[in-house]
Amino acid sequence: HLARQQERTTLACAALGEVVGMDSVPRRIEGYDISNTQGVLSVASMVVFIDGVPAKKEYRHFRIKTVEGANDFASMKEVLLRRFERLKADDGVFGKTPDLIVVDGGLGQLEYARQAMEESGVNIQLISLAEKFEWVHTLGTSEPTILPRNSFALNLLVNIRDEAHRFAI
Repeated sequence: HLARQQERTTLACAALGEVVGMDSVPRRIEGYDISNTQGVLSVASMVVFIDGVPAKKEYRHFRIKTVEGANDFASMKEVLLRRFERLKADDGVFGKTPDLIVVDGGLGQLEYARQAMEESGVNIQLISLAEKFEWVHTLGTSEPTILPRNSFALNLLVNIRDEAHRFAI
């Protein structure tokens, strides 16, 4: 039982770090999702996993303020800009700097997340998880990384994405 739990948590983090080319194991991972209520109210969720385990006290909701209608790309950028500004303000409201950020979506969401990071002058490892085929997208390549269905890294990513989705709704 303990071995299986470790496979799903710390070992999954180590495997994920390898997959995305990180030099160290990502301990704090933040996942982001955008949710639209009939295209009227857009809300974003931020979930936090520490060593592969949900840290529910650190979850946050964001109301989308500057984007009209259901525009997931612009909404993702707005939320991450706000998150990075809080990070730079170092006000402690959002805890520590993440080692890895996972955005729900494909290359489009990843690109808008990258723009937010660049505009904020922050440098954090960014990836996205595209729902249809569970493809992992990383910056600097348009080719997705396709992980084996039974890999610990993919299971962790899916858990983060699903939790962000569940928390957004």
